[in-house]
Amino acid sequence: MKQSSVDWLFDQLWETPKDKITWFKILMEAKEKHRQEIVNAVTYGNRQEHYDATETIADKYYNENFK
Repeated sequence: MKQSSVDWLFDQLWETPKDKITWFKILMEAKEKHRQEIVNAVTYGNRQEHYDATETIADKYYNENFK
């Protein structure tokens, strides 16, 4: 099973010394992983329906709902 962005974030923070700059970088990477999960869900999840989502539409969905 693929590791979720939340599990990845926890693992990274657990293993990384408490340095604010490093933790901020990890947070930014986790947010990008989360964005990609949402984009993939919208893009591939909607293909089962009559709606052909593209990555552009998925990015728009992410920006409207998670930013």
